[in-house]
Amino acid sequence: MDTNSSSKNKIGVLLVGHGSRLPYGKDVVSHIADIYRKNGDYAVEVGFMNMSKPSIPQAINKLAADGAEKIVVTPVFLAHGVHTTQDIPRILGLNNGHDEEGHDHAHGHDHHHDNGSDEEINFEGEIIYTEPLGADARIAEIIKDRVNDAL
Repeated sequence: MDTNSSSKNKIGVLLVGHGSRLPYGKDVVSHIADIYRKNGDYAVEVGFMNMSKPSIPQAINKLAADGAEKIVVTPVFLAHGVHTTQDIPRILGLNNGHDEEGHDHAHGHDHHHDNGSDEEINFEGEIIYTEPLGADARIAEIIKDRVNDAL
């Protein structure tokens, strides 16, 4: 892998959160992005599926305007679900929001998830969509710390 700074400047990272009417989720995802920026080598933006701003397209367009040619999109979710397998890929223009078998499964939430899905993404580069956070020993360590702090 090319590690020179001009190559690094062409890579952007987008952390995707769900979004909420309350500020807490946005604050947490934004804080994670700040921590990542301090320890990472790439431009980092946050984008939200729902209610919070910036939207996913707005965040991608910002990274593109800043020169990103490749954007790695990571959902800040613990596990796969409708949002990570359908809604976010649809907003990104990947798989048209269908699952691996091509089915478009409706879900029963009563709130709107397409924040930005009608916004145009002005990015011609590569989008790499990663897995959600998942079961990870580092998350278990955080839980252990919370339990110990509570005792």
